[in-house]
Amino acid sequence: MLLEGIETLLMLSQEKTMSRAGSQLYISQSAVSKRISLLEKKLGKKLIVPDGRYIRLTADAKELIDSVAPTFQELQGRLYDQHALQDDTLIRLDCSETLVAGYLNQMMGDYLQQDSAITITTHHTPRIVERVQSGQATLGFCAGYITSSHGLKVIQLWEEPFVIVSQQSLTELPKKILTNDLGNPANRYQLDILSQLGIEPLMQMDSYTASVQLALGGVAASLVPLSIINALKIESQYCFSFDELKPLYRPVHLCVRANTYRNERIKKLMKAIADVVPTES
Repeated sequence: MLLEGIETLLMLSQEKTMSRAGSQLYISQSAVSKRISLLEKKLGKKLIVPDGRYIRLTADAKELIDSVAPTFQELQGRLYDQHALQDDTLIRLDCSETLVAGYLNQMMGDYLQQDSAITITTHHTPRIVERVQSGQATLGFCAGYITSSHGLKVIQLWEEPFVIVSQQSLTELPKKILTNDLGNPANRYQLDILSQLGIEPLMQMDSYTASVQLALGGVAASLVPLSIINALKIESQYCFSFDELKPLYRPVHLCVRANTYRNERIKKLMKAIADVVPTES
């Protein structure tokens, strides 16, 4: 019961509502509420308070999460390692949304004909790493910076270049651009490089598609990974590459628990994904 309560609290801290947390845990909203109530009773502390449609964590809840989250994720992962991955076991492939659009949109249709026990979910890179650590995801396909303290087997597939999309013709780097969310830890490394280049992030989007459309509408130039340029079929007249941008690239990775990597089904899927990721521009 205590472990269920902690798992539910961790999910609530990410999803912010009872219903979304329940959806992720495959339990009802009332079951989420009951688990939290039992955890509060067990610990003798108030952990959540209503905040409109959302819930807000108390100081005690935040302290508990900071203390137990890494250990709990590792415990979940170790328990996951005890499960045998059979030929019909469902493989949960967690991906960055842009990588699904840029690389997996055609490849997975063919692959599922030979192995249908695969499901794809999309998350931001830090969340993907957490889910692979805990065993909630079997394999992660993610983009951006990954910290070195994850304990996973990580294979970098490519250093994907960025392209500037602009409605207006460019002969030099713009001083202000639209970027993806630089508050995301996986993207934060871009800030220092942009600063060195004298470029100011004008607006930060949570979607490359949104920033591309704003750029094509004349709002401002946009910084976009090459795979998104290809997936959205952006005409070359709106795409600009500069030598100064070469230090700014997007690492593309596969990540998996070491024990899971030994499975032949996983190795086969990883190879199929790696084969559709280019090694040069």
